[in-house]
Amino acid sequence: MRPALTDSPYGYGLHHVQLAIPAGSEDECRAFYVGVLEMVEVAKPPVLAARGGLWVRADTLEIHLGVEADFRPAAKAHPGILTTGLDRLATRLTAAGSPITWDDAFPGHRRFYTHDPVGNRLEFLQPHPTETPHHT
Repeated sequence: MRPALTDSPYGYGLHHVQLAIPAGSEDECRAFYVGVLEMVEVAKPPVLAARGGLWVRADTLEIHLGVEADFRPAAKAHPGILTTGLDRLATRLTAAGSPITWDDAFPGHRRFYTHDPVGNRLEFLQPHPTETPHHT
């Protein structure tokens, strides 16, 4: 069992998650992250915009999609994204043609996986109302 979370002397917090995308896939990713997931595009600073890619944000989550020359989606690595509307999101993704895979192997949470248009794995999870969630 994991000990309770405590404050560190460094004040850690998560600013953003970086995912790689292939060059030229910004419009396809924009359609998914902004159109389907209903996130908002964030303007990149000019020096970073010149590199391509896309930044999106919703609530306290920010995702930076950066162009990688030799892009290959990671087979295992993924962000675990908390949501309060898991079922609504599952319905929206399915309606948009994005397959989801439910997984009940994480005690205290309901969750599913999907992939963005370039193959990045995304996990969406919501604490189960009848169980005490734990952190790994």
